[in-house]
Amino acid sequence: MGRSKRSRKSKPRKPGNRAVRVLVRLTSYLVALILVGAITATAGTLFVFYKFGRDLPDYTLLATYQPKVMTRVHAADGSLLTEYAREHRVFVPVSAMPKMLVQAFLSAEDKTFFEHPGVNPFSIIRAGLTNLANMGQGRRPVGASTITQQVAKNFLLTNEVSYERKIKEAILSLRIERALTKERILELYLNEIYLGEGAYGVAAAALNYFNKSLDTLSLSEIAFLAAVPKAPSNYHPVRNQAAAKARRNWVLGRMAEDGVIARAEAHLAGAGAVTMIRGDKGPLVQAAYFNEEVRRFLYDRYGEDGLYEGGLSVRTTLDPRLQDIARRQLRAGLIAYDRRHGWRGPLASTELTPNWPRVLEEFKAPPGRGVWRKAIVLDIQDESAEVGLVSGAHGFINLKELLWARPWVKGQKIGAKVKHPSNVLAVGDIVLVETLEGDPAALGLRQIPDIQGAIVAMDPHTGRVHAMVGGFSFESTEFNRATQARRQPGSAFKPFVYAAALENGFTPASIVLDAPFVIDQGPGLGKWKPANYTNKFYGPSTLRLGLEKSRNLMTVRLAQYLGMETVSDFAIRFGIVDEMPPILSMALGAGETTLMRLTAGYAMLVNGGKRIEPTLIDRIQDRRGRTVVRHDERACPGCSVLNWRRQSEPKIPDNRLQVVEAVTAYQMVSMLEGVVQRGTGIRVRKVGRPLAGKTGTTNKSLDTWFVGFSPDLAVGVYVGFDQPKTLGRLEQGASAAAPIFRDFMAEALADSPQIPFRIPKGVRLVRVAANTGLLAQPGDRAVILEAFRPGTEPDSESGPVLDGTDSFGAQNQRTGDGVSGLY
Repeated sequence: MGRSKRSRKSKPRKPGNRAVRVLVRLTSYLVALILVGAITATAGTLFVFYKFGRDLPDYTLLATYQPKVMTRVHAADGSLLTEYAREHRVFVPVSAMPKMLVQAFLSAEDKTFFEHPGVNPFSIIRAGLTNLANMGQGRRPVGASTITQQVAKNFLLTNEVSYERKIKEAILSLRIERALTKERILELYLNEIYLGEGAYGVAAAALNYFNKSLDTLSLSEIAFLAAVPKAPSNYHPVRNQAAAKARRNWVLGRMAEDGVIARAEAHLAGAGAVTMIRGDKGPLVQAAYFNEEVRRFLYDRYGEDGLYEGGLSVRTTLDPRLQDIARRQLRAGLIAYDRRHGWRGPLASTELTPNWPRVLEEFKAPPGRGVWRKAIVLDIQDESAEVGLVSGAHGFINLKELLWARPWVKGQKIGAKVKHPSNVLAVGDIVLVETLEGDPAALGLRQIPDIQGAIVAMDPHTGRVHAMVGGFSFESTEFNRATQARRQPGSAFKPFVYAAALENGFTPASIVLDAPFVIDQGPGLGKWKPANYTNKFYGPSTLRLGLEKSRNLMTVRLAQYLGMETVSDFAIRFGIVDEMPPILSMALGAGETTLMRLTAGYAMLVNGGKRIEPTLIDRIQDRRGRTVVRHDERACPGCSVLNWRRQSEPKIPDNRLQVVEAVTAYQMVSMLEGVVQRGTGIRVRKVGRPLAGKTGTTNKSLDTWFVGFSPDLAVGVYVGFDQPKTLGRLEQGASAAAPIFRDFMAEALADSPQIPFRIPKGVRLVRVAANTGLLAQPGDRAVILEAFRPGTEPDSESGPVLDGTDSFGAQNQRTGDGVSGLY
């Protein structure tokens, strides 16, 4: 009793239990925090995707995206003629790129490209920490863009530097990776990226920096290209050589770290400087008129975008050697004509001051002067004129170099002979000069011709145009006188009248009266009286002689007998014109045509009478190398074999239309050969090769021509003023155009074997007297081999003479409403 209750002691707690509970509690907090963070992150991510993922560009278009690729135009031998582009880019499929090049870009730009889903989280975190550290220091934010992100930016976004753009870039990159293969993304990147020097894509950069194709680049050059994307202007191999080398070597180091190359290879490739090898930026061939004609064709066919962005590869028909000859000989011929007609005065005259080099430098010389230089006359002496050049150097024009510069007189006449330099030049005159061979100080006075002209050379069997020059200088005028100038051909049209006669019963030995010809044109129009160039009449003459001597009266009488409908039909058949009114003056070349069409017409004579169409393009390929246009569309299965196993040669069908009979065509070739041997084209005979052709001169010598051919080359030359005016009283096709044809052929055929004109089946060659066309007799001096159809050969007695009195002559035919005859 009275004893207090025994107190009960509780069991002591184990220390581990409390720790477990704390750990559990912390774990639950952490899990909750992670869960909340994950929810928050997910919500944030969804919000970011919702906010920034709306209204983004359609990334699926990249699946069919075609980069803007330049169009390249090549000559027949593969040499580059010109390029057309908004961006200098050559598209190359990634599968065709060297693997080392691809690896270099991956090492430099995105080594985990084939592993990440479009963005690299680790790179983003690293870049974010760096940017936080740099905050407030005014530095540009560091990027962490993958190649996919760069594709998204380059193709779909702007270059704006902002976090908003980076977020959009990342979203697009994730979407792009789901839509495109890694290889397609790489292909877009390597063909689109700007690499400096105006080059877009690796192929264009290889050409611009090293003048090489991708498969010929060295390891050092590959590493440099991979180094450039970060800042092309900062790593220019000429302006910033040290930085370019350092950046290239950094890429080589990364490639070694990634195991792409060995350390020794990296060391060896990085030892030297980055050497830039510039290609020839000027045109390999001066063919501006030809190139412009091709450009027009491509523009009409493919439109502006197709031409400048379509990546076409165009193989033309141009022969660089013949083009160079054509350009030089046309210029020489036009200059020769211009010098025959005198000096039109200096470019300008000014007061001579001590500051004359500056005055001369600032003076704007006319375009088209080529290698000729500006000069100012400093002093006039008895035997020479002293001139100054832009460089400040002095030179001399001797009196003998001034003798040609007689004053020009209206009507293409010339004034008094030059006896003293002062007859031509005065102190302060600004002129053009050319350095003469042998002495740098010896100069010749030069003058840009105001005469113009054109020349065309084509393969007569295919119509492939090997050379074309449309004027003295493309710089001064882009108007192409070979294809755009429609002019009267004059007597150069006569062969087609004679061809119509041969096809309708005449022979080269047929006799036509060369005598006065008068037709009443109708009330109030007077009489039409064509005349020969000599204003003489020669009586009965053979067709051959009429063509060789270019007799107008014989041609008109012949056309009247045949009927102008027949002559017009032949002109259309040969492609000279699309339509021709049936009036007699057309037989003398009053209808307008172009040099290209007329030359093609002559080509159809020498090729056996087969229809051809002039063409400047052999083949066009698209950006993927597929042939989309081919001039020769004939099928040839046997032409594509890889090896020759003694099989027969493939036979390609000849599907050309027959314009005239082969016999008729050869008879015309033979007659035109006579024009060169004995007629108005005798100046061409000097070449000493089988050549044929015809002169052409219009009334008052407004236009002059010579069109002709060898067995395998047809050439046409035109000379005249853009604003029609006389070339001068004594100028004609034989003096203005024929020398250009002659000099072109002499050089073009210099290294070719002598090939005679081909004689087709059905031709019989008979010895006849050249002046009568009768069978040659013993003692005849002028004897030629004449071409006849079997059964049409002449005998020893004179045959009928076409004199216009038979009923076949349509005396009431229209003559051309007063158009006078041409010669």
